[in-house]
Amino acid sequence: MAPLRFSANVSWLFPELPGLAARLQAAGRSGFKAAEVAWPYAEPPEVLARAAQEAGLQLVLINTPPGDREKGEMGLAAVPGRQAAFREGLEQAVLYAKALGCPRIHLMAGRVPQGADRAAVRSEMETVFLENLRHAAGVLAQENLVGLLEPINTRVTDAQYFLDTPQQAAAILQKVGRPNLQLQMDIFHWQIMDGNLTGNIREFLPIVGHVQVAQVPGRGEPGSPGELNFPYLFQLLEDEGYKDFVGCEYQPQGDTVEGLSWLRSYWDRRGNP
Repeated sequence: MAPLRFSANVSWLFPELPGLAARLQAAGRSGFKAAEVAWPYAEPPEVLARAAQEAGLQLVLINTPPGDREKGEMGLAAVPGRQAAFREGLEQAVLYAKALGCPRIHLMAGRVPQGADRAAVRSEMETVFLENLRHAAGVLAQENLVGLLEPINTRVTDAQYFLDTPQQAAAILQKVGRPNLQLQMDIFHWQIMDGNLTGNIREFLPIVGHVQVAQVPGRGEPGSPGELNFPYLFQLLEDEGYKDFVGCEYQPQGDTVEGLSWLRSYWDRRGNP
């Protein structure tokens, strides 16, 4: 069983540093060989690509643009009336992914419109989502890229997010039926929405293209106090043959580097592939 490969989410880690380039350099100094960025669009892609190369990092994941944050948007792929904006954002994400050598793009579903009843708009939003995902799969296939769907919990993090369980995401992926669209498993969100992590990991891992981790309930590093047993979960991922990256998307509870003791312990035991 191969050891897990970890990526530093520099949108979350090293918050004491002012920009993504500095955070990428810090991730490289901390032993990471891969990194991910939520939204890289505030900086030119060539600047980030150079910073990652200098840090010895492979960039493995970015998100599609969120839309108009001032109007409460958090992704557009399932939002009625925003199809054109989603497709424009997808083109921008593809340009960045190509420049950064990044193979995966999280296609953010977005939120139920303000004031709307979730049950009443679910069918329309799913129809829009399916149409946009089929379009995205074709665009991504031309560039040999993978699109990811991430359920985000609606109990704590974002009550309005449309895609909130692995079951819902898996059903949508099955309806789209494109091999270059996969599931993004954020263990933090899955635990809050459904628990049953062992069963869900075993069931859904065959369609998972990326994993992210954070402790529950505080969303701190895996070594912080909480309800998840990460040594067990990491062993489970190894035993189930997971080969892609595990993203460190958490809020450091103190100094980022000191808080990486859990990861150094893993590397000391299993190696840093």
